[in-house]
Amino acid sequence: MLEFHASSDEYQKLVTRMSTPRVAIDNAVCPTATLIKVDSARTHGILLEAVQALTDLNLSIKKAYISSDGQWLMDVFHVTDLDGNKLTDESVISYIKQSLEPTHYARNHGFHGLTALELTGTDRVGLLSEVFAVLAELQCSVVESKVWTHNGRIASLIYVKDCNSGCPIEDSQKIDRIIARLRNVLKGDNDICSAKTTVSMDVTHTERRLHQMMFADRDYEREPILQHCTDSPVVTVQNWAERGYSVVNVQCKDRTKLLFDVVCTLTDMQYVVSHATINTAGDRAYLDFYIRHMDGNPISSEPERQRVIQCLQAAVERRASEGVRLELCTADRQGLLADVTRTFRENGLNVTRAEISTANDMAINVFYVTDAIGNPADPKLIEAVRQRIGLSELKVKELPSIYHAEEERGEQAAGVGGAVLFSLGSLVRRNLYNLGLIKSYS
Repeated sequence: MLEFHASSDEYQKLVTRMSTPRVAIDNAVCPTATLIKVDSARTHGILLEAVQALTDLNLSIKKAYISSDGQWLMDVFHVTDLDGNKLTDESVISYIKQSLEPTHYARNHGFHGLTALELTGTDRVGLLSEVFAVLAELQCSVVESKVWTHNGRIASLIYVKDCNSGCPIEDSQKIDRIIARLRNVLKGDNDICSAKTTVSMDVTHTERRLHQMMFADRDYEREPILQHCTDSPVVTVQNWAERGYSVVNVQCKDRTKLLFDVVCTLTDMQYVVSHATINTAGDRAYLDFYIRHMDGNPISSEPERQRVIQCLQAAVERRASEGVRLELCTADRQGLLADVTRTFRENGLNVTRAEISTANDMAINVFYVTDAIGNPADPKLIEAVRQRIGLSELKVKELPSIYHAEEERGEQAAGVGGAVLFSLGSLVRRNLYNLGLIKSYS
């Protein structure tokens, strides 16, 4: 009996070793990028977990090669920081290795001690202002939030706590009041059926959950209200009958987290990526995936093929940053978000995407804004908003190409000339700072 238990323990150790990814990081092979090699047992979602871990550290994936052989998956990623530099900081390299361990990763992607609110509905100018005003009135403090808009729809995850106690909101009557008030705001005058507000108890990666919410809302089937983007992603799907694969090709403008968005969508649509090649050249990205259903079959019908194309186009477009990027860094206080977004609304600015976070009693919020009909915002409006909120607190961090073109012609509009563009630096170091692993990211 003792021999049986001993052999059983050794077998379990072998299974654990085989299923835990082996990670190697190499700075010698490529002169322009750091290579991260991940060998792991092939299970559904394991590729997404690796890509998710890397993008959560704000690493830029310049190239990638994914290949599977039987029950084993090998991933090779060529990565840099957001400034295009190789990774040389040993604390960053060490943390990357830890992040690619599933047990470590599972501990870090939830917001414990907070109440998660999920909102979907029809987007409109001033909607966020109304949402944050309701939360402030109901004594809810917003700790973290992400907001996406696409094809006239909005999806948001908002993590809140009680203003008075600092604890998650667990009183069922208060939760019911919050849900009812927010649902009325989302309904507006014309969204009686599709507006949704729920309290989520699941521990889900925030951006993956936003993709799932948009997918469930069927944003991919809706026509965009305004079509300003002339650089839409091109997606093709063909079957390779001899090998039993469907071959998906995506060509679009390169950006951070692009690979995550595509792999996340394929995974949640229950497709398995067996092989893939990702390349970037200049500002363009070229992604090829060889996929099958989880049952081993390729895409089998024309409607299914069209649905995959629509869903991947939507996945790429959701994070596309329309408008001027504004970054607010100021002391956090009750009602801050309600006041800031009300100022946007009163000046005719529409928020197309937002990332809200707080740390050490400081609010670090990013907003992408356009005018009320989706065109680039008038620089004079941007300057007026900055004057009201505080020039030192609300800064223009990036300008769209239209402003750069005006600058080159010497016709930069009055008011924006004083806005200084600051480099964001390496957000990898900021993440490590927030986790307490380094003392400074400046």
